[in-house]
Amino acid sequence: MQPFFSIIIPTYSVESFLPMAVDSILKQSFNRFEIVIMDGLSNDNTVSIAEDYSKSDTRVRVFSDKDNGIYDAMNMGIKKAKGEYLFFLGSDDTLYNASVLKSIYNSFINKPVDVLYGNVYSDRFNGIYDGIFNGEKLFYKNICHQSIFFKKTVFDKTGFFDLKYKAHADYDHNIKWFFDNKIKHRFENIIIANYADGGFSSVNGDPVFAKDKKRLFLKNAFGKVPFEFYMKKKYPFLTSKIIKLKNQFWKN
Repeated sequence: MQPFFSIIIPTYSVESFLPMAVDSILKQSFNRFEIVIMDGLSNDNTVSIAEDYSKSDTRVRVFSDKDNGIYDAMNMGIKKAKGEYLFFLGSDDTLYNASVLKSIYNSFINKPVDVLYGNVYSDRFNGIYDGIFNGEKLFYKNICHQSIFFKKTVFDKTGFFDLKYKAHADYDHNIKWFFDNKIKHRFENIIIANYADGGFSSVNGDPVFAKDKKRLFLKNAFGKVPFEFYMKKKYPFLTSKIIKLKNQFWKN
């Protein structure tokens, strides 16, 4: 039977973390999933640990090859995935509890969408992060990929993760699908994963994305965020002058 979920875990020398991530998936009450471990030629026991899981459970598949970073591994995982819906779990993250996949499955069946996102729990965020998003909120904050389930066909529309963004290719991708009228998305108030502080994107800057972020947002968000907010981001100095003149006019 085709798996409903493909859970993709990029790994590189994470022998001390991987068992917790995999175990949190294998204990799920919903069992129509596969685990796709995409290893970047680890130099510790990560691959042997992963292969031990695959020998005892055929739902675990392991691939070890050279990659160009975490998002390249995720892109390769998309190509390998057999499931209808994809989820990307960090090797040091875990699913929040044993009923997560069942809850998400029921949500998809009851009201199908292309992208379903929820919350993560992390000490980094002092608890739960971060509720429902709108366009304005997305400008300032990213949606954690550990809280998002994608229909595999979404990537046919958005393309894969852009490898020029070393730490925030997921942010770039989120901007693309969030504002795409052809991609239906919904927030579900469920805690999906325990997000581990110290992951790659949380400790590494991404100057290329930081430079491109406003341009990407303006390109995708036109007509989908309040006009005044959009204009403030596109013409910050001009907009402030207009608002100042408007305020002066109404005072007079």
